This record gives sequence, C-alpha cells and structure tokens, in this order.
Amino acid sequence: MEVKIQLQEKDIPRQWYNLAPDLPSPLLPPLGPDGKPIGPEMLAPVFPMNLIEQEVSPKKWIDIPEEILDILYRWRPAPLKRAIHLEKHLNTPARIYYKDESYSPPGSHKPNTAVPQAWYNKQFGMKRLTTETGAGQWGSALAFACSLLGLECKVFMVRISFDQKPFRKIMMQVWGANCVASPSNETNAGRKVLAEMPNTPGSLGIAISEAIEAAVTDPSGKTRYSLGSVLNHVLLHQTIIGLEAKKQLKLAGEKKVDTVIGCAGGGSNFAGLAFPFVADKINGAKIKIIPVEPTACPTMTRAPFVYDFGDTACTTPLLAMYSLGHAFIPPPIHAGGLRYHGMAPLVCQAIVEGLLEPKAYHQNKCYEAALTWARTEGPICAPETSHAIAAVIDEAVKAKEEGKEKAILFNYSGHGLMDLSGYDAYLAGKLTDYELPDEDLKKFTAPLQNLPKAEMKKSGKW
Repeated sequence: MEVKIQLQEKDIPRQWYNLAPDLPSPLLPPLGPDGKPIGPEMLAPVFPMNLIEQEVSPKKWIDIPEEILDILYRWRPAPLKRAIHLEKHLNTPARIYYKDESYSPPGSHKPNTAVPQAWYNKQFGMKRLTTETGAGQWGSALAFACSLLGLECKVFMVRISFDQKPFRKIMMQVWGANCVASPSNETNAGRKVLAEMPNTPGSLGIAISEAIEAAVTDPSGKTRYSLGSVLNHVLLHQTIIGLEAKKQLKLAGEKKVDTVIGCAGGGSNFAGLAFPFVADKINGAKIKIIPVEPTACPTMTRAPFVYDFGDTACTTPLLAMYSLGHAFIPPPIHAGGLRYHGMAPLVCQAIVEGLLEPKAYHQNKCYEAALTWARTEGPICAPETSHAIAAVIDEAVKAKEEGKEKAILFNYSGHGLMDLSGYDAYLAGKLTDYELPDEDLKKFTAPLQNLPKAEMKKSGKW
C-alpha cells in the first residue's frame, strides 16, 4: 500500500478548472451601488484587467502560463497521502486520503493563487499589492509571491490574529512585506472603526476595506488589491489541488471517491479540492461533498442567501452569497481564517443547487480532532484544517457504524506550527465553545433587508 502518492512534475495540471459554466443554474451577477449588474470596467481600479477577465470568464478551462508553472514547481505537485494510522485508530473500513498543501514555503494552499495574482499584476505593470489577512496564512503567501516577483506588499492583518500570532507577521517581514494591525490609523476606514470601537478585535471585512482604500487611493496608479479567497479567479487558481488529487487517486487504485471534505472560511481551499469533484457530481457521480465552518461564524449553515458587500465599508460590489452581514464582528476564535462574514459566490450557488452539504463544528471538537490527528498521523495542523479533520473523523466513524468501505478525501490546507498559542489555550482548558446567538444573527443581517434581493435559483436535481 502506497502511503504517499506522488506525481511527476510533468504531470502537473496545465489548466485551471472553472466551475461557473458547469453550474446548472448560473451565478447571480455582482451589482453596483445602483442595484444594476456591473461591468468589468468597474473592477479596474481594484484588480488588473487580466485577472478581471478570469473573474468573468465563461471558459471551462484556462491555461496556466509557463512562467507561473515554473514557480509552482517549487512545491507542486503536492503529495496525496493515505492516513493509515488514523484509519487504524478509528478502526474504520474507510480509506482516508488527504492532499498535503502544507508543503509550500508559507505552509498552506494560499500560494497557489498568490503566485498567479502577483504574476498577472506584474504583467499589467503594477508595482505593489495591498491585501488583508485573517490568521496570516494569506498575508504570508502574498508576501512570499511578491518577494519572488519583485513587487511591494502591504498587509492589513486582523488585530486579534496580529496579537495572537506574531510569528506570521515576522514571516511576512522576512519576505519583505509591511504588515500592520487592522483596524489601523492608516486609512479612513480604519480610523472610523477605531473612533467607534477602539477595542475591537477587528474583522476580515474591516481589513478588506483598508486594503482596498490603500490600493485605490495610490496617486501613482501602480497599486492593486489582491484577495486570498471568495472571488471566482481565486478559486480558479486553487483547482490545481483537486485536479492533481484526481490523478493521484487513480494511481492509488481508487475508481471513485465517496466523500470530499474541506474547511471553508471564504471558500478557496475547499473549492480548490472540491470543484473538480463537483463537476463529476453534476455529471452523475454520487459524491458527498462537505464544506466545514465554525459554529461561531455559521455563514453556510445559518446565514441568509442575500446580496451583500464583501467589506465593512461597503466599497465592494454587491455579491450574491450566504452572509452574516458586512458589519459582522466575529468572536475571537483561534481559526482566524474561518471568520469571514460571507462565502465565495460559487460555493454558495453550489449549496443553493444542493451539490454541497455544509456542516458547522465547535472549536473544542476541532482541537480534539487536531490532537487525535497529531497523535496518530504526526503533523500539527492549522486550526482551520482541524475543522475538516473533525468532519473526516465523523464520516469515518459513520462508515464503521454502517459497515461500508468508503474513500474519503480531504484537504490538509496548512500546518499549525505558527498557531501553537491556540493549542496552548486548548490544552490549558481555556477555550470555550461559542454558537452565534440568534439575536446577533438578526442584528447583523437586519441592514441587508434594504439591499437588492438575491433569488435562489436551482435546477432541483439534487
């Protein structure tokens, strides 16, 4: 039995997969402030046109430029591994496979899109990028990519993570980026929030507002904004994960996969693994596909499907998505990358269609799963990744109870070696479980009633 299923460099996917044209019911269009669909030109101050073309592309397959592949070869193809020690521990008939995205220099899946975004911006003549980061994985990935491609990088890091995870900030600085806590005094958006809530832990929505403002107000016009999740082109770049996994499962002798699992904050690592399998499901395959989120930020499991802004200052277009409200301030749980108020529109439409089965978990259950993982398989996972592992364990136990052999695949989206403060709090018994109260959900989503309504369109096949 192969524990590590490796691809040769010649086997790396040479195209990204775009789910949008395969969806039975198409995405609702982004809207402008007037409630009318926006054109690509409205995104031009924020993103370079070559990435905007990918964002709105009707093509199912998009070629990966050779120059990008030359950089991706530093850690790709990433190995697919069989979690045989966890299987034995659980005494399950399920075969558990995971795509190990911790192999990249920043230690997560994020460089799969950071490198293309930096490359396309450089091709378009940009000199610097601004961005936000939650736990710091995205910020360190973009810092890494900008370092390789000679771009300046400015990162607004959610304050609670900035305080909890100082080593992420140091990683960004090693790669030459400037990292500041958000909300900051460097932008109008940040100063406004600090005036109203001086002790706020911050949020991804606030950090996005600051990063966009910093980009669009650069008088030189040589700065653009870069996003680590949510948008179509970001999810597109991540599909290299699932495309590699398909080839590796064949090498492992698997004729089909029964269950695909990934944690989901904005949707990028989940979509990267799952979308090529969602395509199979659309074409008749019987696959259970599970995005997993924290109960503290239950976007997919409890939020309404609405048009909402992607940031707190309402500077982005309105996107059709499940949203807790752009003013949502999440509790300071340790899975900082899963604290976004919304979810990728492509993931949301797949949920509306019935192609996905989202779940939410408490953080203590996730840390318990992380310890089981570390004490069987060995690696220490990111707190975000522990949500996927918790769901994997549940599915493997269910297979045992049903007496069924199943192939379970999940995305090991990153290591937790920069996140040990969360493990320390868990081991000391200091972590409490938090479920978003209904009154808070109603409070944060109430303002959305004044925005255009999002119609839930679905084919009814699933």
